[in-house]
Amino acid sequence: MSKRLIKLAGIATVLGSAIFWYLTSPNPLPAELLTGIENGDAEKGKLVFYAGGCGSCHADKGAKDEWKLLLGGRHALNTPFGTFYAPNISPHKEKGIGNWTGGQFASAMMRGISPDGSHYYPAFPFTSYARMSIGDIGDLWAYLKTLKPIDMSNLDHDLPLLFKVRRGLGLWKTLFLGNKPIVEIDENDPKLVRGRYLVEGAGHCGECHTPRYLIGGIKKSRWLVGGPTPEGKGNIPNITPHKTGIGSWTASDIAYSLESGFTPTFDSFGSSMVSVQENMAQLPPSDREAIAAYLKAVTALETVKKDDDRL
Repeated sequence: MSKRLIKLAGIATVLGSAIFWYLTSPNPLPAELLTGIENGDAEKGKLVFYAGGCGSCHADKGAKDEWKLLLGGRHALNTPFGTFYAPNISPHKEKGIGNWTGGQFASAMMRGISPDGSHYYPAFPFTSYARMSIGDIGDLWAYLKTLKPIDMSNLDHDLPLLFKVRRGLGLWKTLFLGNKPIVEIDENDPKLVRGRYLVEGAGHCGECHTPRYLIGGIKKSRWLVGGPTPEGKGNIPNITPHKTGIGSWTASDIAYSLESGFTPTFDSFGSSMVSVQENMAQLPPSDREAIAAYLKAVTALETVKKDDDRL
């Protein structure tokens, strides 16, 4: 190889590395969006806490009632990419998030960025939380600071070597992180607007009820059609209004199921949906009705045994 080609190859390598570094750089929320983040309403934040299901992952598995407020982490999430362990998000100053600022918390929730500037793995559903309002994030932050500090260290994720390099997640975010709504609705209908906000944002329903590409991003074209259970055998159900989903359920059926845990056929929710339903039962009836209205308004999609749309 001539000296000229070696020089060109070196320039291309440096240029490519610079482009990669730029595209994968963490992008925290700008300061102008964070005005008042430290002045949230803890009482409102309690409702955001249940809408977001924080205790379902960050408390002990199967925790009930006040035990769901002990957010020491360590809940294991087994996925095709490895095992992720939920962190301690109690207000403990050394082992939790007690030394964070409100701005750092908001950037973690909405951009998937840690206080030290590294990318969080999308096992943390920041791709959904990105659609939340700064006001709700501030209220949640205020509420979390009222909870009991838990003296429990975080566990390291158990991942293959390939996935331990977090910098590449910046490229993943360029494909799958955004705050635009997924479903078009009548923007003049406050019930639908609220339902979309809860399902697509705080409630992060699509994180489980939507199939994913091989690299882990949600297939928005298959929104809420169900998919394989990330933590084991079986499938998470279709919750679109198709006959293979919950098309036979009325909006009242959906709202009542979220309140009681019972389906229209007098069956009961199982698996991880038990915890979700318990969280939803803490919300006002108007929120459950809004979720039901939204689920009746999304595109009806047929359940398929195997989704061949790959990336």
